Amino acid sequence: MGPITLFDKSFLQSLSVDESVWFDHFFYPNICPLFYVETLADLNKTSLKLGRTVEDEVRIIADKTPELSGSPCVHHRELCISDLMGHHVPMNGQIPVAGGRVVRSADGKKGIVYDQSPEAQAFIRWQHGEFQEIERHFAKGWRQMLTTLDLPAIAANMRTLGLDAKNCKSVDEAHAIATKLVNLRNKPFEQMALLFAFVDIPSELQRPILERWSIYNYRPLAEYAPYAAHVLTVELFFQIGLAANIIPADRASNRVDIAYLFYLPFCMVFVSSDKLHRKCARVFLRKKQDFIWGFDLKPELTRLNNHFAQFSESEREKGVMKFARLPVGNPENLIIKLWNKHDSGWQKRDENDISLTPEVEKKLVEHLRKFTDSPTVAPQLNAKQDVNLDQLAIQRKIRKKKGSWWLLPKDLEDDKAG
Repeated sequence: MGPITLFDKSFLQSLSVDESVWFDHFFYPNICPLFYVETLADLNKTSLKLGRTVEDEVRIIADKTPELSGSPCVHHRELCISDLMGHHVPMNGQIPVAGGRVVRSADGKKGIVYDQSPEAQAFIRWQHGEFQEIERHFAKGWRQMLTTLDLPAIAANMRTLGLDAKNCKSVDEAHAIATKLVNLRNKPFEQMALLFAFVDIPSELQRPILERWSIYNYRPLAEYAPYAAHVLTVELFFQIGLAANIIPADRASNRVDIAYLFYLPFCMVFVSSDKLHRKCARVFLRKKQDFIWGFDLKPELTRLNNHFAQFSESEREKGVMKFARLPVGNPENLIIKLWNKHDSGWQKRDENDISLTPEVEKKLVEHLRKFTDSPTVAPQLNAKQDVNLDQLAIQRKIRKKKGSWWLLPKDLEDDKAG
């Protein structure tokens, strides 16, 4: 497992299926909802280049989507609501995950099981060319949520905040202006009105949010709800960038693209092949985070693919998690640099590795299966809640082979794969 990495659709599209295997294997991908939104949006297109159907295009993307590791992230609107209602959203690089259910095993131990997400289940269907009409409906709805705004109302609220983008000349200046507006202490209602509009907060939740905020004397938003403040900063930055002609206004997809920045607090690395991300992401990164240009990472994945392709067929049939546990290369290779920066102890773990015998491995698998099948004690909880846990399990459905590579051992029984 490598650095937690946020990626966008443009990067994944640039990879071959074989290269996508190594991205999945040597990074821990944050599969954010915007990736699903962009992919689903293709189902509403009427035509594509190269003679492909829209279903072909979605299937190709689904085929490259990470499945070995990583996790789907909770939607930013849900995280904003949680933050505004007093449930802290960690912004330390970890991926917020929903849907955990508390179980109790036969030996009395308690833990959380994360079942396969609906999005992951949909991608498995799409890999086989299976599309449901409800997914086309969501494709339209999710896209509209990001691209449809009450622009006159937003413009009016921004004017009340004293926004003046006329003298803004750079990305850094746009970020500074947006940050200043979010940190204002004397116009809380104008700030919250903009946040409600940008994030599409349901009307029935707006009053409870304001009432709770009033209990804390309308504490500055950046202190009261840091994640919600981050989302508002990104949105204001985008509007300022448009007004100052720093961000092109003629590209309809820009608002969807900029929304990837909502998820920067939940990664160590952001990799993208999108020019807008390359231009804007850096001003929102923490000091220890990295932005990686997708076309710089792709050759590294090709290098690893070529290296492991030299292994014998019998070795490759053991599965990538067996014969390629760690990346290889010199300290100047990009992936090695990222592993050294974000997990400095990974080489020592390799030296102290303890190999499991087939018998011990079999017992471990049986134990995990029994644990995940244990009775549910409480549904829809997460690991941050006040639950004393003994174990945690994330269920995945993994293909045995992807492209040229065995993800799991070739001789693994089919009913045990995934």
